[in-house]
Amino acid sequence: MNQAEAILLGLRIWGSIGAVIAAMFLTIGMDRIDDDARDAYIFRPLLIPSILVIWPLVLWRWYLYESGHEHWARRYDPPRKAHFYVGWVLPVGICLIILTGLSQRQTWPAETAPVQLSEPTEISQ
Repeated sequence: MNQAEAILLGLRIWGSIGAVIAAMFLTIGMDRIDDDARDAYIFRPLLIPSILVIWPLVLWRWYLYESGHEHWARRYDPPRKAHFYVGWVLPVGICLIILTGLSQRQTWPAETAPVQLSEPTEISQ
């Protein structure tokens, strides 16, 4: 098995688990954790692609709601403490990546002779 097949197998496994979680969550879990979603079935197929991708987060949040460990007061409070640091780390990291890429010298083999490209031939119609 080469690297591409391994990646494809991993994606298939991830998507299969996500499909099972999406089916369970959209049929059973949605009604249990959100009162506004009861009897609202039209929008649920729109959630399938996102649940396929982030199914571990969906399972974690579902567990928190079911077990009672979810703090409703912090439900809509985004974690803004890290925004200042992320706001500096991202541009500095991008600059470092660009500088690292520019600093890597690429050399062409000296023993390779240059080849002159021929002019394209005209196509008559």
